[in-house]
Amino acid sequence: MSPYHHGNLRAALLDEAEQRLGNGELSLRELARAIGVSHGAPRRHFAGKQALLEALAEEGFIRLGRTLEAAAADGDFTARLAALARAYVHFATSHGALLDLMFAGKHRSEGLEAAADRAFAAPLALIADAQAAGEVVAGDPERVAKVAFAAVHGLAALAGAGVLEADDALIDETVERLVLGLKPR
Repeated sequence: MSPYHHGNLRAALLDEAEQRLGNGELSLRELARAIGVSHGAPRRHFAGKQALLEALAEEGFIRLGRTLEAAAADGDFTARLAALARAYVHFATSHGALLDLMFAGKHRSEGLEAAADRAFAAPLALIADAQAAGEVVAGDPERVAKVAFAAVHGLAALAGAGVLEADDALIDETVERLVLGLKPR
């Protein structure tokens, strides 16, 4: 073991932990060994395994938020919703174990809950904007967004479980049906 001398130990620990998610038990000692620092070095950033997992979940929400925000930036409502859905499904299927951790720990700390709220700010704003433009049914935008998100998340979950292949064509078809259902009556 080498002493604590690492350029960005916190980031290295989070990266290694994410790679090991879903592959058995995770320990700070194993992570330290894997990145070549002393077994006590991780404690400079994380009080324990739970703190590391909460930080990893928070980082996951930050990355997801950036991804969703970038996806929903341009186009009309349908194009933005489709881009957002594709981005979410691709994130979820590429980072399944991380997403499980993110949702399992969402309410453990204020920081984690705030990161989750920020991650889903872009989809919520998209629905609120579409409601203001008369493109989506009236109602509490958060509840309407949750219904739309449930469909997209369900598609991602089925794809992640290997039940179906969620290619862009299927995602776009899902969004097309969502848009039809969200139209004002």
